[in-house]
Amino acid sequence: MPMRCTRRIAGLIALLPVLAAPPQVLANPFERQLDNGLRVIVKEDRRAPTAVHMVWYRAGSMDETSGTTGVAHLLEHMMFKGTPSTGAGEFSRLVAAAGGRDNAFTSKDYTAYFQQVPKQKLEQMMQLEADRMRHLTLDAGEFAQEIRVVMEERRLRTEDQPQSLLFEQMSAVALQAHPYRVPVIGWMNDLASMTAHDARDWYERWYVPNNAYVVIVGDVDHDAVFKLAERYYGPLVPRALPLRKPQEEPAQSGIRRLTVRAPADLPVVLMAYKVPVVRDVEADVDLYALEMLSAILDGHDAARFSRNLIREQRLATSAGTGYDSTARGPGLFYLTGSPSAGKTRAELEAGMRAEIERVASAGVTAEELVRAKAQLLAGQIYKLDSMFAQAMEIGQLESAGVPYRLNTRMLEKLQAVSAEQVRAVARKYFRDEQLTVAELDPQALPPSARASSTVSRH
Repeated sequence: MPMRCTRRIAGLIALLPVLAAPPQVLANPFERQLDNGLRVIVKEDRRAPTAVHMVWYRAGSMDETSGTTGVAHLLEHMMFKGTPSTGAGEFSRLVAAAGGRDNAFTSKDYTAYFQQVPKQKLEQMMQLEADRMRHLTLDAGEFAQEIRVVMEERRLRTEDQPQSLLFEQMSAVALQAHPYRVPVIGWMNDLASMTAHDARDWYERWYVPNNAYVVIVGDVDHDAVFKLAERYYGPLVPRALPLRKPQEEPAQSGIRRLTVRAPADLPVVLMAYKVPVVRDVEADVDLYALEMLSAILDGHDAARFSRNLIREQRLATSAGTGYDSTARGPGLFYLTGSPSAGKTRAELEAGMRAEIERVASAGVTAEELVRAKAQLLAGQIYKLDSMFAQAMEIGQLESAGVPYRLNTRMLEKLQAVSAEQVRAVARKYFRDEQLTVAELDPQALPPSARASSTVSRH
């Protein structure tokens, strides 16, 4: 079995050059910027007669101000409430009638909207999105209804979910100045006091063509798409954007700790170390090694956390890592897990620290590095099978200020990471002055909560 696995890994690594397009298709994706500042990115993929249409706005929760947290996400909801030409709820009904699906999502860095439809319906989608980019109704009655929906969403997804609550509280402690410390959905008090005027102000500030880009992937002709973009998005008038000032997080001077007590079945330990994210694809080095470290610790059954903490030491029932190297704001490298019965949160924290220390002192093996590289590459190759995933990748890179055409270069730099570079980042960043530790102290679940959770599992 190990020999077969090794051959598969070697084969995947050999596929890296395939990701670089041959000379005759280097232009794909194609790009054009309209006179109003809107960028249109088109990636032709002829494998199925469908198209993914996405509109990305460079406005997320990190652009909010104190007192109006959650307004980016609230406006996402309001974008489905109609325009003078399309009534409330009609947008999604029209997408469904076209044989497609649609949705939207808000992050710290951006807000994005998408439809996946038969290719002949792409023009209709562009018309609908261009319409609500400029002509959203924002009715006061619809706002009053939707803000209640968002408040209930916060209760269900955060306040009634102990691990979500733990993550939210940890972010607010790990980051003291940068707006990443604020939850995307917003604080409940801000939602309770939000007005339709707040939503209108956000819409007027950020929902303009010169603060957006359109990504289309599918069985389309790029020249035809550019003509449609000119027809529907071209007439939209740009406006000056608010000045974005630098928002740097001050240096941390010591370990930070917090405990969240909430009804839950299991305790949880969540550790967050401050680490870099991509700023210069070519010059950056450490972020690629951090990606590799995350894959070595947690990425498959033979990874160190699974092998050592869960199976051998029986210290944890679950253990994992998290790291996203593409972001507009500061980066955090997460370690998380739940201790096994009879083990304490302190013992699990010590165990996760010990795994990092082993990498820092003894490094990683060549086999571990090969496996981690193969996994990261395999994920990229499999992503090419999905038009939606391709569009997401382009959009997310651009949202972080990374030109989408540098994605292949980032893969090459990942493949070039050495064992010594992985060891070096384990030594450099995983220190107490970079660390915040959050613990979930489980409290007894109310009988009603246990009954409802039992019913939901059936």
